[in-house]
Amino acid sequence: MFAPGSPQLTSAEARSRLRALVRLVPLALLAGGCMAVGAPPEAVAPAPSAAFTAGYAAMYAARPGERFALPATEIGDVDPRYFRREVAYPRAEPAGTLVVDPGNKFLYLVRENGRALRYGVGVGRAGLAWSGTARVGRKAEWPRWTPTPDMIAREPERNGPWRHGMAGGPGNPLGPRALYLFDGPRDTLYRIHGTTEPHTIGTDVSSGCIRMFNQDIIDLYGRVPVETRVVVLPADEHVEPAETPVARTASREAGRSGS
Repeated sequence: MFAPGSPQLTSAEARSRLRALVRLVPLALLAGGCMAVGAPPEAVAPAPSAAFTAGYAAMYAARPGERFALPATEIGDVDPRYFRREVAYPRAEPAGTLVVDPGNKFLYLVRENGRALRYGVGVGRAGLAWSGTARVGRKAEWPRWTPTPDMIAREPERNGPWRHGMAGGPGNPLGPRALYLFDGPRDTLYRIHGTTEPHTIGTDVSSGCIRMFNQDIIDLYGRVPVETRVVVLPADEHVEPAETPVARTASREAGRSGS
């Protein structure tokens, strides 16, 4: 319908004007988007499939047969890229080597034919991280934990009561297993161990040690003999290209344990 006195359009003219209007709509939307304030929304991981969830739930299930009953690891708040898996390994370290990539928060057990087992880890917070080579000097199940003098000085209320050591058990920050890293005959005081705070895997939170899910350190412990070579890369050197973290639908504030 036309307003009185307005010029009448032919059908061809009406179609032409309609096409022009349609072409302008995306431009208007684009202009509106350019004026939006703030960063784009963070990617959120899609809901995992039932098979995916069941597979990892079994991998990180409770271990009632341990000396101390080990509960299942709560993995719902963890980016799934930190779950244990086999991956391609592009570097030249020989099979049997442990390689820690602190920047990406991964530990690799190098295997034959360009493959590796990859585990998610938590690493040292700012100023406490380290890099270099070491060897597994000894191994321990349900290890005793004794904070270093530096750890006591940094957090006396938290670590001071344990200056003479904490027996192995469910509350011990080393978890169910530990690999002790040596430089020649010298204990470096760095460890690869479990954790009482699984939500910190994938973060920079420890006092310099390498922490793993409890089920993962048990798995690694059974695969790694004493004298295994350990390579800890600098923070800016990576085995694989760095990935963009995926926001989880639920999260917990990262705690700070003593190791």
